[in-house]
Amino acid sequence: MITNRNNRMSALSAMLAATCTIAAPGYAARPLETVTAVAFDTAPTLDGVADDAVWAAAAPAKLHFKKGANFGEKGSTDGTIRAARIGDEFFLLLQYEDPTQSEQRSPYVKQADGSWKKLKDPEDKGGDNNRYYEDKAALLWPIGNSIADFEEDGCFAACHDDEPPKPYGNKYTENEGERGDLWHLKTVRTGPVGQVDDSWLDHTRFDPETAKNAGRKTDAKTGGGYEDIELVEGKPAVMNSDGKAANKGGTYWVMAADKVPFDDSRFEPGDEVASIMIAPFEGDRGDIALGLTWNDGVWTMEMRRKLVTGSEADVQFEDLTAAYPFAVSVFDNAQVRHAFMQKPIALVFED
Repeated sequence: MITNRNNRMSALSAMLAATCTIAAPGYAARPLETVTAVAFDTAPTLDGVADDAVWAAAAPAKLHFKKGANFGEKGSTDGTIRAARIGDEFFLLLQYEDPTQSEQRSPYVKQADGSWKKLKDPEDKGGDNNRYYEDKAALLWPIGNSIADFEEDGCFAACHDDEPPKPYGNKYTENEGERGDLWHLKTVRTGPVGQVDDSWLDHTRFDPETAKNAGRKTDAKTGGGYEDIELVEGKPAVMNSDGKAANKGGTYWVMAADKVPFDDSRFEPGDEVASIMIAPFEGDRGDIALGLTWNDGVWTMEMRRKLVTGSEADVQFEDLTAAYPFAVSVFDNAQVRHAFMQKPIALVFED
């Protein structure tokens, strides 16, 4: 869940100084930086506050991201990641610098004449919103070590950014049988319900009729999730029960469990309301728990998942003596133009 917190977090620079680079087992030719999952007895509270004893015991690995939209002039930022194992569960703590908390995801705005219009990025040519969106992060894991050259290429093994008609390309693996587990942390659409959006990749190429998302697939769900709020007779169909405008103390999402019919009389010109309704995923798509906060220019994201889920769409951490390479990317108010790492890192487990 997203938690608001008033106390100030220390700068990430202190955490970065504590990191080191070692060779991951099996990758001696080009060593990957490694993050070690410490074995611990007490699980952290998933509140997006990194004050748990386990995180003090877990050494951080440093992350550097570059070439992302909205991350300043150079498009770069820095962060850290920590890992832990408690029983049959696996935990991650991702922290990275982002000067702004972006929640204004394409809201509806009441006009002077009483009509409602959705805020849109005027530069967006289709699926490339970089003005009215949300902050996100993503982790990509090869499933069954199936993605060739992932240790060298990281997310470049799946990101193809020069493929019309999309302005920022497609995501898919190169060869049949190569699959990746994609953990998508969406701060507006899934963060408030305490979940990562669990999805996966295969080699499917883009087709405007049959495969608009190319290789990207979502894990199965039996209920829940997010959906757009449509205009009905020119007005949003639903709103939160408190009737607050999103830009006046409300939220840029509507909880499905809290929705009520839209009451236009509650709003005045300039008010913004959510265009997305959210609910917890039921089923495989919701099997990664999440707690997150943005405070003092830093996102803190805590994740929890079973080591072994049994789902074919998930990476399985069955062998605790193996190294598991993965890539991390972060998005600053960007739909697809994420900042990325030059190389992946490897997860190993403490003996």
